[in-house]
Amino acid sequence: MRLLGNLLWLVLGGFWMGLGWIVAGVVMLISIIGIPWARSCFVLAGFSFFPFGREAISRNSGTLSLLGNIIWFVLAGWWLAIGHLVSAVACAVTIIGIPFAVQHVKLAACALAPVGMTVVPSDVARRRY
Repeated sequence: MRLLGNLLWLVLGGFWMGLGWIVAGVVMLISIIGIPWARSCFVLAGFSFFPFGREAISRNSGTLSLLGNIIWFVLAGWWLAIGHLVSAVACAVTIIGIPFAVQHVKLAACALAPVGMTVVPSDVARRRY
């Protein structure tokens, strides 16, 4: 079922949003200072391509993570969040698209503060929380 969900996901906006995460990561790699954001972008790009069966969780990284997320939000976070929210609205138009809309909303939340996030299988996330 995860495979089918992930394949449909790629068609319903996941592919383009995954490319958005990759572009944001490459832009952050242009400077040495942007490497922490680039790492987060690439981790969440993989999650954006195949979200079903995995969860994004916070690693509770501390004050530097908070500062990094504030800078990220100003530079690129809100663009990715808007893209995910627009995709969520487009998916939520049909009943079949509602699970995909939920995934887009989860990714929009990750787009606002990606530093300190990691992606784990769903069963690991359930055991942890």
